[in-house]
Amino acid sequence: MISFLDLKKINNRFRVEFETKIADILDSGWYLQGNENKDFSSNFASYCGTKYCLGVANGLDALNLIIKGYGFKDKDEIIVPANTFIATILAVSANDCKPVLVEPDINTYCINPDLIEEKITSKTKAIIVVHLYGQITPMEKILKIAKKYNLKVIEDSAQAHGAVYQNKKAGNLGDAAAFSFYPGKNLGALGDGGAVTTNDKELFDKIKAIANYGSDYKYHHIYKGVNSRLDEIQAAILNIKLNYLDKDNSRRREIANYYCQNTKNPKIILPKAYSELAHVWHLFVIRCDDRSALQNYLKDHNIQTNIHYPIAPHKQIAYMELNQERFPITEKIHDTVISIPISPVMKDVEVEIVTRILNDW
Repeated sequence: MISFLDLKKINNRFRVEFETKIADILDSGWYLQGNENKDFSSNFASYCGTKYCLGVANGLDALNLIIKGYGFKDKDEIIVPANTFIATILAVSANDCKPVLVEPDINTYCINPDLIEEKITSKTKAIIVVHLYGQITPMEKILKIAKKYNLKVIEDSAQAHGAVYQNKKAGNLGDAAAFSFYPGKNLGALGDGGAVTTNDKELFDKIKAIANYGSDYKYHHIYKGVNSRLDEIQAAILNIKLNYLDKDNSRRREIANYYCQNTKNPKIILPKAYSELAHVWHLFVIRCDDRSALQNYLKDHNIQTNIHYPIAPHKQIAYMELNQERFPITEKIHDTVISIPISPVMKDVEVEIVTRILNDW
């Protein structure tokens, strides 16, 4: 069986380093808000090229905290991609703001910059861009629109650790960015974890307090806050894996290039990278009109696959108020995408087998 993602194999590469560091933490007796968190926050900020980084409990919390930190009011509108994982939209509605959905570019799967301006109203406060599947959203036009209308740009960088756009990394392209360190991410913890990156000290100080029960110092609460902290063990794990992230991303690019150059089946639509460094291939997502048949065929040939994502956000029961809206490009994507194996531990022979099986279908 060729695994879709072998997390055990990915993490076993660092087993000795993990065990040593976890033993150090056990011996220290300090499990939250300690030196491991400080070190990782500093190192990840430096890696992304930002002044500040705050470790939080997960990627959804990171988005939530950014929106809370900006203090957007009831029914303020935030533009989001129609084609995304639902967490992006959940963060908007959780803050009593209104998500305004915009169709993607069919080639990048990211929000289409040419369709944003027509959705802007007097209530619009921000644009959330999602660097979907690992490819940075082309940002130049979006940043110009944001400047024209005085909007904040928030990056959902949950899938794009290490991706580069015009010499800047994901997390340093807008006003603030949210990262997830869910175990399957390019930079994944051994549990949940997330981070906010920004160059805005006022925002950073505010969300740091909000994330710690609204407290700026112990037992002194200036906001109605939440509890969202990256624990010491996860911070230490991420600190170790950060040293290998660029190498792992490079391996993902090698695999993606092989797939793109050697998959020749006309029934399969391959993904496109507009720039080599802008894509870190968190997922290798192909499209096929007869997805079920292809997925069953691959299963019969011992190749695991996944679907990211089978139901578009505006079609979910949780968002019944959006059910009547039509986003044909988004719907086409969600009806036809299938993700095939890609990871830094895949062997060349496995990549070749997957490609051959796809071509034989």
